[in-house]
Amino acid sequence: MSAVSRLPQSDPLYARPAPERPVYATGVLLDADDFSAEQTYHRGRLAQAMAFLSGGGTLAGLRVSYRPEADGHAEEIGVAAGLACDRLGRLVELPRPACLRLSRWWDTTHGDDGDRLRTAAYVDPARFVSDRCAEEAGTLPDRAVVADVFIRFIACERGYTPSFASGPYDALDAVATSRLRDAYELLLVPRDGLDDDFDGLPVPAFQVADDATAAARRNAMHDALLGAWPEAGDSSSDGTLAPAAEHPVGVDPTAQFLARVLLPVLAGDPPGRADAAVVVDNWSRRFVPSSQLLQRWLAP
Repeated sequence: MSAVSRLPQSDPLYARPAPERPVYATGVLLDADDFSAEQTYHRGRLAQAMAFLSGGGTLAGLRVSYRPEADGHAEEIGVAAGLACDRLGRLVELPRPACLRLSRWWDTTHGDDGDRLRTAAYVDPARFVSDRCAEEAGTLPDRAVVADVFIRFIACERGYTPSFASGPYDALDAVATSRLRDAYELLLVPRDGLDDDFDGLPVPAFQVADDATAAARRNAMHDALLGAWPEAGDSSSDGTLAPAAEHPVGVDPTAQFLARVLLPVLAGDPPGRADAAVVVDNWSRRFVPSSQLLQRWLAP
């Protein structure tokens, strides 16, 4: 059965619709818009709750890893199966491991005279990774192209069913899509515009000093919660979603950040690949731990 991806903006939840649901009565004539509105209402209410409960992030799995070229397989950035929640509250599931062919991505990105690679190459890239990555990676490259891995929600059309023709047509054998499958798309995006004051990583929900007291942490959480609504917007807003800190220009603002990748390069113009290991930072993403994990963490 073939599958065709729809544009992300075609999902009615993308515009954060008002919470309106159809009202039925005996003898009322129904059309496709009524059934779509019914689905949109229930999807929208669930998504709104998920968006504020999780804030968007990794729910389970989705570990990103690097696999060098060897034994007949290509150089890859791999993503393990898992589940995330995006900023609209939609669940994005990767049902099985997937990969991005790194050499193919490099060649494609290099195709614009190397401009995207040139602007994404930095000296001392350790400034742009998490503390845990810096500790566990050991030696980080002196110069690297910085790229980020994202996953985003995509709806795929599945199968066809007989239907009336739509538009200025007169056909007796017209068909329409019979199912939509919630699917995903993986992105590897070179990052430009980073500096000592802006690392382009997800911003925590609230920040406190490492030595803050329990009362200070509680107060910071309360303030963040009370200030969260105007920042995120309600379900009947103007349909726009401002990019977060991790979203460069041109990237879908609903895409969920998974990991940062450092590709060691030489000091060329444009830069060329260096013979050194690629570094993957899995720890800068937003994590959404389950209640069971939180209980185990907080247990004495």
